[in-house]
Amino acid sequence: MTEQSANIAGLVESVVRPLVDFEDDLEITSREEGNTVIVEISVNEEDAGKVIGRQGRVIKSVRTLARAAASRNDMNVEVEILD
Repeated sequence: MTEQSANIAGLVESVVRPLVDFEDDLEITSREEGNTVIVEISVNEEDAGKVIGRQGRVIKSVRTLARAAASRNDMNVEVEILD
């Protein structure tokens, strides 16, 4: 994992961690596939709605922040919530 993908994963974690009640169940992993960083968020079942938000607004905002941070290094980012 490169420094850029670690930074993006850290950014996502800093945004998501205050939203969840079960912090011990929060897992954020990142991997690189070519020029794309894939960030996967795993939360407790009860916290999933908080991370997604109404009509997906919260996760859409998290994705926008991650993409903006990655665009500085000409990278692409995909943020996914795991079931």
